[in-house]
Amino acid sequence: MIVNRNDFRMVSENAGFGVGFQLMNTSSYDQAEVTLSLDLLRNRRTNYGEAVVAIDCGANIGVYTVEWARVMRGWGSVLAFEPQEKIYYALAGNVALNNCFNVTARMAAVGAQCGKLAVPHVDYCVPSSFGSLELMEADANEYIGQNIDYSRPALHVDLITIDSLQLPRLDLLKIDVEGMELQVLEGARESIQRSHPEIIVEVIKSDEKAIAKFLDAAGYRCFPMGMNILAVHASDPLLARLTSGRPFGASTST
Repeated sequence: MIVNRNDFRMVSENAGFGVGFQLMNTSSYDQAEVTLSLDLLRNRRTNYGEAVVAIDCGANIGVYTVEWARVMRGWGSVLAFEPQEKIYYALAGNVALNNCFNVTARMAAVGAQCGKLAVPHVDYCVPSSFGSLELMEADANEYIGQNIDYSRPALHVDLITIDSLQLPRLDLLKIDVEGMELQVLEGARESIQRSHPEIIVEVIKSDEKAIAKFLDAAGYRCFPMGMNILAVHASDPLLARLTSGRPFGASTST
């Protein structure tokens, strides 16, 4: 994996966080969550057949993207979106290094409508948690390790919606977009209604109640998953396993 050695933020002498911090210190990133997502993909294959489609919104350097692509080689594909130009280069490099020919990576942001979005300037030589960058200015943006001037955009990238992709099928939707999670869901209404994908959405920077209300109205059951919510549609065979407490991991999947 290509990783920026400055991709970390230390909160004390021995404690820090960031994608790079985990990879450089443990050779792994969010292992439990990645493993769970792989089990979800295997189960979608079992329950709905091959040609599985997964979307990684906020793909960063591609940990989830690469793991998904490697597991789904021959039976599934990944669409990965990352709006930070320099992070996108690493994402594309990691896709190439791992021969992930079933991945399409785009330098774009995902939201509630199509257009353009300004990406603020970031100094990637200053130690920071680059994956924690919020694209939109708010009253209390997270300090990532350097001050961000939102009046100074580095570039403007495409802002797209999931619905604009007009996918005939969608099996897994991961949303980790630093506070824009609800907007992504709003821009995916038709796709969610059509395909009933399993959804992993980060909620630590968004309105968790609003997200849960949106998913509930769409016919989903929500389960806590660390900093995320796992949402499964009422029509999904996986829901019976989750509510009964039966395992659904690799040992039960094809």
